Amino acid sequence: MSMRELVVLGTASQAPTRQRNHNGYVLRWDDEVILFDPGEGSQRQLLHTGVTATDLTRICVTHFHGDHCLGLPGTIQRLSLDRVPRPVAVHFPAGGVEYFDRLRHASSFHETAELVVEPVTADGQRFALRAGTLEARRLRHPIETYGYRLVEPDGCRMLPEKLAAYGIAGPAVGELLRVGHLDVGGRRVTRDEVSVTRPGQRFAFVMDTGLCDGVYALAEHADLLVIESTFLESEAALAAEVGHLTAGQAARVAAESGVRTLVLTHFSQRYADARRFADEAREHFAGELVIAEDLMTVPVPPRRVASPR
Repeated sequence: MSMRELVVLGTASQAPTRQRNHNGYVLRWDDEVILFDPGEGSQRQLLHTGVTATDLTRICVTHFHGDHCLGLPGTIQRLSLDRVPRPVAVHFPAGGVEYFDRLRHASSFHETAELVVEPVTADGQRFALRAGTLEARRLRHPIETYGYRLVEPDGCRMLPEKLAAYGIAGPAVGELLRVGHLDVGGRRVTRDEVSVTRPGQRFAFVMDTGLCDGVYALAEHADLLVIESTFLESEAALAAEVGHLTAGQAARVAAESGVRTLVLTHFSQRYADARRFADEAREHFAGELVIAEDLMTVPVPPRRVASPR
């Protein structure tokens, strides 16, 4: 059975705390299991979840600040230790290839895993997945940074009452789906006449950034948006200076972009009470709101209602 959910490994920014590990997130999306921004300690955090290194199909790094990438050496070596039987794709900003190479070979080990290294070289670059398209968009941070979104193409849902009205049943339904039309009783019936559009689902991952066009492009109509909210509005000037978002800014992005479920994360260690992030976000966003905690699981919400063609 297909599964679409976010598994949170860590939620701290810059430095871990007693309650929060460095960044790390896993997206289960049907047969794709994508590890995002494995910070220090991510390999151990995986042990507390139902995810193993053998499950991973892809790794996405937004940028090469330590809290987003220092878990790469252990994760990559674990792929070889466990003799992962499939290629694992790795995406990261092309300008940081030197950092990636250093992390990949940070210590001596016998590399048996097959890594398919596919750096992001341009804003808007796309990678084809069986589940849809993975797109990278440039963000605004002191070093080269990209966010990612996974977009499933729209499909269609057949309407039983319409099919019955035309006398279409059994294998003929499959033929109509494949070909797009079917001749029935001297009349051509098109797929559009007996179906509605089933909107594809969207997941977006936005880490260290100030407000920019890329943030909105990633968040647009996301069913699940994972976004950094390092600071509160009281530190808005500092956030702008160092290329980060406040909880209020992240919530406004979600509201303006039609996001369904908003996950706030990447919290500064200066804040002891995470409820303050929820209070600030609620001033702007009325949808499903999650204040991320280490080792929690967040399901991708059910599909949007199918719409007429």
